[in-house]
Parts: sequence; C-alpha cells; structure tokens
Amino acid sequence: MERTRRWMEVMLLSALLLAEASHCAQGRFAHKLLNDLMEDYSSALRPVDDTDKSLNVTLQVTLSQIKDMDERNQVLIAYLWIRQVWHDAHLKWSKEDYDGLEVIRIPSSLIWRPDLVLYNKADDDFSGPVDTNVVLRYTGEITWDAPAITKSSCVVDVSYFPFDSQQCNLTFGSWTYNGNQVDIAMGSVSGDLSDFVENVEWECHGMPATKNVIMYGCCSDPYPDITYTVLLQRRSSFYIINLLLPCFLISFLAPLSFYLPADSGEKVSLGVTVLLALTVFQMMVAESMPPSESVPLIAKYYIATMTMITASTALTIFIMNIHFCGAEAKPVPYWAKVLIIDYMSKIFFVYEVGESCASPFGQAEESESFHSQNHHRKHKLHHPKGKISGSPPPCCPEDHKSPFVLGCESCVYCGFRSGNLACDTKLLRNVEYIANCFREQKTTALKVAEWKKVAKVMDRFFMWIFFIMVFLMSILIIGKAPTTNNDI
Repeated sequence: MERTRRWMEVMLLSALLLAEASHCAQGRFAHKLLNDLMEDYSSALRPVDDTDKSLNVTLQVTLSQIKDMDERNQVLIAYLWIRQVWHDAHLKWSKEDYDGLEVIRIPSSLIWRPDLVLYNKADDDFSGPVDTNVVLRYTGEITWDAPAITKSSCVVDVSYFPFDSQQCNLTFGSWTYNGNQVDIAMGSVSGDLSDFVENVEWECHGMPATKNVIMYGCCSDPYPDITYTVLLQRRSSFYIINLLLPCFLISFLAPLSFYLPADSGEKVSLGVTVLLALTVFQMMVAESMPPSESVPLIAKYYIATMTMITASTALTIFIMNIHFCGAEAKPVPYWAKVLIIDYMSKIFFVYEVGESCASPFGQAEESESFHSQNHHRKHKLHHPKGKISGSPPPCCPEDHKSPFVLGCESCVYCGFRSGNLACDTKLLRNVEYIANCFREQKTTALKVAEWKKVAKVMDRFFMWIFFIMVFLMSILIIGKAPTTNNDI
C-alpha cells in the first residue's frame, strides 16, 4: 500500500515536470518561430506571391455603443469593434517543425496591414484603430480585432423631430489600393449587434451592409467599399414630456383670454405672456437643430400655435374696443341685434344678471316700463284734478325751509288751490326736464349695455372657435408623425 502511494506521487510529479517542460518548449519554439518569420519579412509590401493577384480582406464590424448623435453638426459618434481577416503568404510555417505550434499572437505593427479607413470620417484626428495584437495561424491567416471610436458624418433629416428616424452610413474602404490589388469582402450581410449597449435616446433597428464598387474620375481602376447603414429611431418620450406637452397645455390658455372679463385688464397680458413662453420653447428647439431648410414637426406646431395666439390677442384688442364703447358711440346696428344679441347669445348661453331665455335682454323691458311710468305721470300732471280725489292737505309753514326749490314760493298743492297757473307751468317744465334727463341717461346706459353684450357674445364665440382650432391642430401635427414610432 505504501509502495503504491509512492508510485502515484512519482507519476504525478513526472506529469507536472513534463507539462512545465512542454510549456517551456512551446515558449522556446514560439520565440524561434517569430525570429524565423521576421528574418526576411517586410511590412511595406503587399504579402502576395503573385503581384498580379488581388489580396482578399474580409471585414466585419460590431456596433458596441452609440455614444452621441450631434444633430446640429450632423455627426454620429459610435464605438465599434472592427475585425479584418486576410492571408499573408509570407507568414506560413509547418507546425511539425515547431512542436505543433499553430497560433501565435504578435504586435500588429510588425506585419503588413490593410489600409482600410472610414471614408466619411468627421474627426480631426485621422488615426485608425488601436494597435492591438493580431492572431497569426500557421496557414498564414491573420485576424486583427481592434476597437475604434469613430466620428462619421451623417445627413440628419429633422423633418419629423421628435418622431424622426435616421440612417447613418459607415463606409470602409482602402485608401491607396484599388480592387485589383486589395478586394474587400463582407463577413456577414449586416453588422453585429449582439453586444450593443442600449442608448437612452436612440433605438438601433439594424445595421445592414452593402458592397459598392465605384469608378472615380481620377482613376480607371475600381475601388470597392463596404457601407454599413445604422438604422436609428429616436425615443420621443423625453421630448413629448418636456417640449410637446408644455406647449399643448400653454396653447389651451390662449382661448381662455376670451373668457376673462374685460374690466379685469388682464386679457391682453395673458396672450402676450403665452406668446413669450412659446417663443422660449421655439428657441430651445432651434438651438439643437441644424440650420437647414427642413422645418421640424415640433417647430411647425410652435409656429402654428404662436400664429393662433397672435390672432387671438389681436381679436381681444378689437373686442375690448367694442366693450368700452362710450356714450358717443352709435347704437348697435339692427343686424347685430338680431344676429348677435338675439341668436348667438342663446347659442353660447350668454345672459346678464336677471336674464332668461324668455327675456333675453331685460334692460329693454325695464326701459319700456320706465317710459310708460313717466308718460302716466305726465298725463296726471296735466290733469291735477283727476289725481286728487279728496281735499288737498293744507300748506305747511315749513315749506319755505326745504332745500329743494322748484321755482315756486309755495308748495304744489298750494299752487293748485290758489290757482297759480304760472307756478304750475314752471313746475311742469322742471319735472319734464328731469324726466328727459333720466330718459336720456337710461337710453345711453341701454346702448352701452348692448355694446358690452355684443363684445361678450363675440368673446364666447371666439373662445370656442380657438379651442376647436387648438385641438384640431394638435391632432393634425401628431397625425403627421411616422407610424413606425412606438412611443406615441
């Protein structure tokens, strides 16, 4: 038993020693292999046996993250993983000569690399991918994986902002080699999105790839390139809450200026305040958008709302002039009385205090009652004997102490009893003058009241008109948004 245990320990120790020796041997062979490969190698020349043949380079791009989309400068900043695979005819070996060594990793600066660049690069720094190591196989296949933060130009269409979608191209191609020297092939039909980190503002709906062969005017040789199209959809919830919803609520305040009483003095100031608030929102949107001819959808909504508010403010000023028509104003025209006071006031339920549907304008009945009472009194004054059924009361000695002097030495009944007709005529003229003053005052008040009611009915009419316009305009603007958006 003891002998068996010792034997097992010896075998385990021998295995460990052999494994360590093997690793040491692989390290020694890898060092020898690198020296042998780099002995007569030149990284300046294209690694092909026949210079008339093209070198095939397979390109695969993985989109890791959308770092930023600068709409104003039309630049897309993305974090990519770029994989390039090609065969180097000068970097082959027999794995049996190097203890079965199949793969080594060496710095990419030691070997020839394709000069693939991003054609639509928008960065001041023209450096390429990071100089990471390459994976070299004994067959001469080289795999180079390198991360890169790219800034590419992207034509931004903000016509449907904030419900817009963008298509940004990433075009890769050789800068100096034509298609007869370096041919580029796609690793797959689309970019890899398996490791994509979600962006808070944009959704990535795909990254299809296409190969293009372009004949430039400078040269007769073909130049192939591979274009990856990044399909982006904006997440509009942030803009709906912070830009659209405040504008929608503010726009509903503008029609309420028609509901404010004209005597409050705040009708015009409310419209101006709402107009200034929308101007601030419009400036915020304009600062983040590119100065192009295409007007964003939200900017159209702001402009339409500001136009309506301007029109409502102008109408408010016009209606206030009608409301404050004084005694020198002309009477309300007959058509305005029939159309506005009689019909529109009933439709919009505009009634003054004491009015009802049966008596739409109580001031007229009150005026007619006042005129009939004055006419009845005047008739009795012209026939004093018919008014006094009994004997008149005696004259009071204190009558001359009264501060109200009608132009007669004695009281009315004394004049009637003594038969002083001169005093009766003067008294009738005074009473008639006072009645005329009351009648004119009442007529003026009735005319002013009619103009005020016309202004109030027009206020109520325009209030509902502008409420309907704001609602329909909001539905129309939202209805123009693309149906592919999922945040609405």
